[in-house]
Amino acid sequence: MATPIIDLLLLVATVVDLQRGATASMVHGIAAIYIGVSIAFGHQMIAWADRYFLFWFKGGENPRSRKAYGREHANQERHGWFRHLAAYIIGSSFLLIMIWWIGDPARTEAFVNIVRVWGVILVIDFIISFSYTLWPKKVPAKKIE
Repeated sequence: MATPIIDLLLLVATVVDLQRGATASMVHGIAAIYIGVSIAFGHQMIAWADRYFLFWFKGGENPRSRKAYGREHANQERHGWFRHLAAYIIGSSFLLIMIWWIGDPARTEAFVNIVRVWGVILVIDFIISFSYTLWPKKVPAKKIE
């Protein structure tokens, strides 16, 4: 429940630092990336951590025992990519707003580079994620011992 508050504090600290004349750096950009990823993947990451906590400390089901194949796996990959797209849109929006707010292209060049590199990563993720739709992950053959 504190995650949105931490996200907001991180954003405010980044903007204040930049308003005081700092040149945008990768560290400032990572703050925007973190916020985008936190919003897009936050619930999923917390659920993942909960499953592993239950397994390690409470004797719950092994999260690794349930693997997806075929259409189910392809569907999971596509959903993951759409979450990545949402993270990109949110994080890049924060970066572009900060570029506009600061109004000095020389000080915000790092943000432009981050948006470009992240865009390339998003395209690569799209190719990989949607390739499972055409070439589904197959159930491995059982070993004969």
